[in-house]
Amino acid sequence: MPPMTPRQIKAQQTKKKILEVALDLFSKKGFDQVTVDEIVNVSNTSKGAFYVHFNSKYEIFLEKFKEIDDFYETFTETLPSKMSYSEKIINLTKSQMVYLKDCLGKDLMRTVYISALTPNQPKTLSNTDRTLYKIIHSFVKQGQEQGEFKDYIPAKEITMLITRCMRGTLYDWLLFDEESFDLVEESQKFIGPIIASLSK
Repeated sequence: MPPMTPRQIKAQQTKKKILEVALDLFSKKGFDQVTVDEIVNVSNTSKGAFYVHFNSKYEIFLEKFKEIDDFYETFTETLPSKMSYSEKIINLTKSQMVYLKDCLGKDLMRTVYISALTPNQPKTLSNTDRTLYKIIHSFVKQGQEQGEFKDYIPAKEITMLITRCMRGTLYDWLLFDEESFDLVEESQKFIGPIIASLSK
């Protein structure tokens, strides 16, 4: 790959700056309270630069989700090859909740859920082409082939059940007071029995 030109480097730096400032503002003020004008003012960029990199505020989330998908891939590579597929799914769920809680935060996740219900917005949470779905499906499929999971239920259906548990736990986290709802602990309470019911 040829080295980037100074112009490309500058564009990449501008995009990163806009992204970081926008996420910080969303976290502090709430997604709906932040305007594109405020993002470009605080980031000391221009509206033109913003729209070169992002079509809307919501695309900031899509960019962040690419980072999350990279995290899933990297984490999956650290799992021992001899670990059961049940354990891999449970460990991935736990790491997912820690990552979303610490790196995205409750306010941003609330905005993602609200946006998912808004017409004409990208359906990031239910997009089965995302890395998370592909990883879970792969674990389920391989688990079925090795006799770990029930094979009379399609792998796609099991994948949907597992990811529905993940979304449901995140949704409850947004509904309940944070002090009385430990996201990581509750995710393990939820996913454990589901995996057990799908196992042979």
